[in-house]
Amino acid sequence: MPIPSNFSTPTRMSAKERALAQIQRWIIDGTLLPGEKLIDSELAEALGVSRTPIREALQLLEVQGLVEMHPGKDTRITTVRQDDLLKMYPTLASLHSLATEQASRHILPEHLEQLKAFNQQFAKAIENGQPYQAMEEDEQFHNFLVELSDNPYISSFSSHLQIHIRRFKYVFLKQPDLSTLASVQEHAAIIDALERKDPEEAAAMMKQNLLRPMRELYEWIGSQA
Repeated sequence: MPIPSNFSTPTRMSAKERALAQIQRWIIDGTLLPGEKLIDSELAEALGVSRTPIREALQLLEVQGLVEMHPGKDTRITTVRQDDLLKMYPTLASLHSLATEQASRHILPEHLEQLKAFNQQFAKAIENGQPYQAMEEDEQFHNFLVELSDNPYISSFSSHLQIHIRRFKYVFLKQPDLSTLASVQEHAAIIDALERKDPEEAAAMMKQNLLRPMRELYEWIGSQA
């Protein structure tokens, strides 16, 4: 189980939180591959913590669906399947489309400026070849609108789905031949529709912003098989 040694560790986090965040990132960025066996003693040594917070982190990752624990046997990274794209992305697209429509009722000029700032950072990360940073900036844009929708049910379901979609999104943002910059343009169109107080157009563009990469990524994964 190869584990990098040159990673930055977050500050002001408990050992369990730090282990959870780092292992989750390794799963998302492919450092730990689908089906790979996780050894708690090796993870504990790499992260400089005891085995207890590692085990607690793995239990949380199991709840999130990122690992499978088999008591008495082993713990492995869950596999990702191409067809899962067609189940997760449309669901998240519908949730975020609804969130955008509901958020339009509460949008203020300062909110629009914040969305523009997120989109600028998103574009910058893509142009600089920073796929993980780009993924986080993209999520900030989307999550900000979810927050403005003031709908805790959308927030809860969205958060759970995003954990799994991150594994696909990171692959998408790493591929220069896919239309990643189109997402920046779609974000700008969402902001424009919100500025014009057109919630239907903003919601439709939000749905496109998620379904387009789903289609492109589905085709790309199929071509790699």
